[in-house]
Amino acid sequence: MLAPNYSAADYLRALLAHLPRGRVWPRDSETSQVKTLGTFTPAFERLNARANNLLVDAFPSSTYELLPEWESTLGLPDPCAGEAPTTEQRVAQVVGRFTATGGQSIAYYTAVAKAIGYAITITQYVPAQFGMAFGMPFGGDDWAFAWEINAPTFSINYLSFGGSFGTPFASWGNNVLQCELERIMPAHTILNFSYSD
Repeated sequence: MLAPNYSAADYLRALLAHLPRGRVWPRDSETSQVKTLGTFTPAFERLNARANNLLVDAFPSSTYELLPEWESTLGLPDPCAGEAPTTEQRVAQVVGRFTATGGQSIAYYTAVAKAIGYAITITQYVPAQFGMAFGMPFGGDDWAFAWEINAPTFSINYLSFGGSFGTPFASWGNNVLQCELERIMPAHTILNFSYSD
């Protein structure tokens, strides 16, 4: 349920309805008293709109004006977003960090990638063992700690309605994905990226 937006005219009617009764309290729009009250109501309308916008802006996924506060709280911006990230990329990073609960499962890392705008799959490997089928990856014990991120060569992020002015209609690349996953990967693991068309 959205909070109501009241206009200056709504506030003027409310003020007039609360005036005492009598001849010294006219309600005619041409009187000095009503004109004076009318000078306050645009400020009330603006404050009402700003308060309602705060309800929207307080959530990470829809924030704009409070984005710097969210970033400061979550230790952002960081090098993962590049030198000049768009507002949408910054919001995606805030959402990704805010919703990251920690974990080491494939589902967790896939969800982290999705939160920052990337669709990936993950392949896990095992060390070579006697009796393995032909065609399986071959290697030493390090393969027990290796996992592969499968992503498109270029993940395209399109500008959505309400995006920041001056940003391109689309941007592509996987630098943010690599940086974010390398930042949260367990220290003992080996992370490989595999890009396909």
